[in-house]
Amino acid sequence: MRIVYFDESGDDGFPSYSSPLFGLTSIYMHYLSWKENYEAVLDFRKRLKTDFNFPVKLEFHTKYFLLDKNPYKDLNLKNDEKKEIVSLFCQLISELNLKVINTVIIKERLANPKFEVLNTALTYSIQRIENDLESGSNPNSRFMIITDPGRVGKMRKTTRKIQRINFIPSKYYTSNYRKEIKYLIEDPLPKDSKQSYFIQISDLISYLVTLFTIRNFDIAELPNRLKSYTRFSEIKNWLNILKPVFNLKATRSNEYGIVYHPK
Repeated sequence: MRIVYFDESGDDGFPSYSSPLFGLTSIYMHYLSWKENYEAVLDFRKRLKTDFNFPVKLEFHTKYFLLDKNPYKDLNLKNDEKKEIVSLFCQLISELNLKVINTVIIKERLANPKFEVLNTALTYSIQRIENDLESGSNPNSRFMIITDPGRVGKMRKTTRKIQRINFIPSKYYTSNYRKEIKYLIEDPLPKDSKQSYFIQISDLISYLVTLFTIRNFDIAELPNRLKSYTRFSEIKNWLNILKPVFNLKATRSNEYGIVYHPK
């Protein structure tokens, strides 16, 4: 049994939207690893409190943290300290017993005004979790989803649909083939990100992946506040630190296994 946590970066609107990308990150772990992972994250948060006076129970929202928005502005952290904290967080995640799948929708490449951004990103992610479990040693593996309440209704609609009917593009033919999702149990369950270190980890990874993507593909500039003290090479280094937990089999089209659509 795997527990999967989802969070996103950017909005899922299209054709009207406020962000050029929509990134969706899933982290998943065996239920027997949950306690060990949780205690490792809790110990890390306690060290952040000791070393940087970052409250143990304060939600770590990476975008607002790096852009020095409230409530983080009152912490009076220097820019180098913020980058150090993100680096330490990435190092922690790389040592946890879990896997990560990232999907990114690049909206400027979309042509169909009726394209469903969240539905596509979620479907791609779930398919790859399913493929990973299917290729494992236990054919009876199952997984369940926990996510922030904001999009749980849309996610429920998608997960129910792909368990009944699901078409996948063939690598070898022009037509699609059917492969319904069979290892997922229950509807996505809501949990406030403020109460979940693992949803916050998904948020961190998703934001870093979208920052990497907008510069790597020259889609947009980094936010001005972040651009003033962070180089692209530092963002790429954060992904390199995280790479040990990335499911690189999700796609072979790039070194981090990030699933981009359209390609």
